Amino acid sequence: MTLAGPIEEDTVEAGGSKPKKRRKISTGEGRLAIFLIAPTIALLALVVGYPIVKAIYQSFLSDPGLDSKGFFNSGDTWTGLTNYKYWLLQQCPKAGGGTETCPPGTLGSQFWGSVQVTLLFAFVTVLFETIIGMLFAVMMNRAFKGRGLVRAVILIPWAIPTAVTAKLWSVIYDPQGILNHVLGIQTQWTSSQWASRWAIIIADTWKTTPFIALLILAGLQGISADLYESAKLDGASAWQRFVRITLPLVKPALAVAVIFRALDALRMYDLPQILTGGANGTTTMSILVVKQLVNEQNSASALSTITFIIIFAISLLLVKLFNANIIGAQRPTKEAK
Repeated sequence: MTLAGPIEEDTVEAGGSKPKKRRKISTGEGRLAIFLIAPTIALLALVVGYPIVKAIYQSFLSDPGLDSKGFFNSGDTWTGLTNYKYWLLQQCPKAGGGTETCPPGTLGSQFWGSVQVTLLFAFVTVLFETIIGMLFAVMMNRAFKGRGLVRAVILIPWAIPTAVTAKLWSVIYDPQGILNHVLGIQTQWTSSQWASRWAIIIADTWKTTPFIALLILAGLQGISADLYESAKLDGASAWQRFVRITLPLVKPALAVAVIFRALDALRMYDLPQILTGGANGTTTMSILVVKQLVNEQNSASALSTITFIIIFAISLLLVKLFNANIIGAQRPTKEAK
């Protein structure tokens, strides 16, 4: 059987040096591939690409307001990095022209605080969810009576919408609610800074731990039981089997779970918004974007762009940290190097 067109293979130069990249597909196959993926690319460009480009462009424009002479202007004039300085350097415009340090209480002065709160929520929740999710996954991977029921029950919190979860926990956190009654304390869970933060962390951990547990469980089920039997025969303890067999082999699934969960936590909005409204030091970057979007869309576009860059940078850092091969590219072998 012959192919439709010639395919040039990689060639290796004399002496075992790096091969030349000369692999090409025929013109007919290339045109067919472009024809098949063109609708998808066009749809992504329309649905994803255009809003991103539009938001970045708007971030360099002014919002409607009063100019230096006290007259109302319609906005949408090119102002360069003014909106970015408002957030990053906390420079607010003066009434008579120029800029000044944003006074306390303005949204511009809350930016770096929201970054710290967002990173705190993301780090602590993902850490707790990974530890608890690993324990749940190991437990669900064992063979015992009623395992199917346990798996279904554990997944219930993840299946509940976040808004419903927030309202549920707001009832639990009530001063006269069940949590204070069980613990025998009288704590105002959403009326002080650290109590509010821990309230959000606990609720978010409860909801999304099953997500990580499910992904880790999928990785555990791909590990052969023969490896554990061989390790037992060699005298390896349970901890040694976990460290030397389970963790290395479950690493790809664990990396996907942590990366996806971290990206979700970095854009946390609905849970803290419903529980505390962003008060008491619980304002995340997403909450700040929505607050700014109500009155000043172009400035909110700048904040959205900054938020996107921060999340993108953290995602790249996590990919490097886990050494995750997210695109499935084949790494060169030693012979090809």
